Amino acid sequence: MALTEPAPARPAAAADPAAPADAYEGILRRQSLRESAARTYARSLPVVPVRAKGLTIEGADGRRYLDCLSGAGTLALGHNHPVVLEAVRKVLDSGAPLHVLDLATPVKDAFVTELYATLPRELAKDARIQFCGPAGTDAVEAALTLVRTATGRSGLFAFTGAYHGMTAGALDASGGATAARVTRLPFPQDLRCPFGVGGERGAELGARWTETLLDDPKSGVPTPGGMIVEPVQGEGGVLPAPDGWLRRMRQLTAERSIPLVVDEVQTGVGRTGTFWAVERSGIVPDVMVLSKAIGGSLPLAVIVYRAELDVWQPGAHAGTFRGNQLAMAAGAATLAFVRENGLAARAATLGARMLGQLQGLAAEHPCIGDVRGRGLMIGVELVDPTADTGVGPDGRPSGAAVPPPAPTLAVAVQRACLERGLIVELGGRHSAVVRLLPPLTISDEQAAAVLDRFADALAAAERAVPRRR
Repeated sequence: MALTEPAPARPAAAADPAAPADAYEGILRRQSLRESAARTYARSLPVVPVRAKGLTIEGADGRRYLDCLSGAGTLALGHNHPVVLEAVRKVLDSGAPLHVLDLATPVKDAFVTELYATLPRELAKDARIQFCGPAGTDAVEAALTLVRTATGRSGLFAFTGAYHGMTAGALDASGGATAARVTRLPFPQDLRCPFGVGGERGAELGARWTETLLDDPKSGVPTPGGMIVEPVQGEGGVLPAPDGWLRRMRQLTAERSIPLVVDEVQTGVGRTGTFWAVERSGIVPDVMVLSKAIGGSLPLAVIVYRAELDVWQPGAHAGTFRGNQLAMAAGAATLAFVRENGLAARAATLGARMLGQLQGLAAEHPCIGDVRGRGLMIGVELVDPTADTGVGPDGRPSGAAVPPPAPTLAVAVQRACLERGLIVELGGRHSAVVRLLPPLTISDEQAAAVLDRFADALAAAERAVPRRR
């Protein structure tokens, strides 16, 4: 009997982008009944996207939103950018295989060539690349396996507030770990400096503590197999690592033959104002962990590392979905577009302008405790200004006198933003930091609209959330 292709199944009406606007309520209801309790974004952002372009998402209810979440920083060029769609169509139309494990293909070769063209020169000239499972957390696992294999040491240095993913090893290195073979070091910050001083002095004290742990024979901390750090902590509350401090970490690790792993999963591809965030400080890490935007909106994760570390055996880190051809094509197109159109410099300029405007807003709203970020990776920490904190010797809140975080207000601001057609995410130690991660293609007019909606939402949330007296 001859074999014929079955007729395609008729899609359910609720899944059809052209379905009636009220269908979204049923989709949300079914999601709450069928998906796990571990879902996150869907809880605070009850949106059913059916169309998207650039910064804008259209929901099934017909509403339009400005998306400043961008797939948690994945969408460097926003939704459905023409160069990404064209790259994907080209692969689909070519008849090329879509799944190839780790075999060599022209699509992979083009992606690696473009990626190497963007890397810090000193690393790119003698680098190896490992394709990992499709998520950034798997690339973190690969990086940890690599440095432990290369050094023969199992320990790891990581930082308070870090977030490196949700698999076991990545969680061990993240700020919420409860039991791990990881030594936690203080990450510098101004508003909530662990030493109560902030600024350069706080960063220097943190660096000195790290050096003491490494060199004190009675510290109880053996020389680690590596150190992993984010150039800007994202989930930790949008905390940029000071350039001088990051250079000091590079110096301390290099002098002691400790591989430095830099997690650029969220900070890479122009997000922070340079193509890779490490370029600002001028350091060259031993390992770079890359994901999110490198796949042009599709799942892709790799590590790039110095060739001298390439001592692990075949299969030491593997994964079935290392050969995502569509993601490599979309990623190569994205990397080239960001590089050729100077979008990193654009992010630096526009991000600085947005930071300045938000700092001006802070002068009018005492509930804004801090505004910080790099490029188009921006955080606004909300605090309770009515708490009795006292002041430091210089007349400003210091150390324990810093106003406490205001997570309830942050939730109210996020909700008010959504009501005004603006999608934002929360982060930070107490989920009190409103995070803005717009695509690098955002226009000046769109940036103004984002800030206007945020300011309006902040004022509305302040009126709605009762203050402590």
